Amino acid sequence: MGFEGTDRYVATEDLRMAVNAAVTLQRPLLIKGEPGTGKTMLAEEVARALDKQLINWHIKSTSKAQQGLYEYDAVSRLRDSQLGDGRVQDVSNYIRKGKLWTAFDSTEQVVLLIDEIDKADIEFPNDLLNELDRMEFFVYETGETITAVNRPIVIITSNNEKELPDAFLRRCFFHFIAFPDRETMERIVDVHHPNIKKSLIKEALDVFFEVREVPGLKKKPSTSELIDWLKLLMADDIPEEILKERDRSKAIPPLYGALLKNEQDVHTLQRLAFMVRREAHADR
Repeated sequence: MGFEGTDRYVATEDLRMAVNAAVTLQRPLLIKGEPGTGKTMLAEEVARALDKQLINWHIKSTSKAQQGLYEYDAVSRLRDSQLGDGRVQDVSNYIRKGKLWTAFDSTEQVVLLIDEIDKADIEFPNDLLNELDRMEFFVYETGETITAVNRPIVIITSNNEKELPDAFLRRCFFHFIAFPDRETMERIVDVHHPNIKKSLIKEALDVFFEVREVPGLKKKPSTSELIDWLKLLMADDIPEEILKERDRSKAIPPLYGALLKNEQDVHTLQRLAFMVRREAHADR
């Protein structure tokens, strides 16, 4: 059974094909796209749709590939040896399994999410090449080779903040999640807010896409931020007339804090509003 999307995730046809192709080829699926386009949620819903456990390895700027395999706690072993603890005779007592080891150990196939890989340094993807290719790695402290019992479905996400090494890219099936068009966005909104008024969706999407088209924005509002904004509009019972009769000389949408995440973008819209007011005044 292939992935067709879920009741909580609207998957376009090309995205469904990418997921199923990666599973068939047994290659990592590399998903790129701007923040807030549902890359992480995709892995969650693939696991849910295929009825598999999700193992999430969230990458930080300080993350090292070795941490995904295992970590050896030499300090604790040294301390225990000084205290005469008998556990020091078995080095495995001081080895902590990483996310890859956990995925390899599973008796059933799992979905392994390597989330936001572009946060780590450039060597991080290169250090995982053999492990992802062969689905095995060597534990130097114990002399054992860990081999995947069942090859996991590997989904890797990137916000496209930095380029990934060519050698790593060659091993992946690549898909770029483009920002949803209006029709797809309406379907996404319907999944998250099934009881919202159609007229409110129309006016809110008009405002949302107009804001995204404003030149000079440092961070354009994302899909997840639209969902949050609509939730606030419904919670505060904002009349749709306020959105419909929007004045470009004011420019800032109601509850804009859900859409705009930095003062530079707020100032950009304020400057735009000032220019509109000045032009209107000059035409009088």
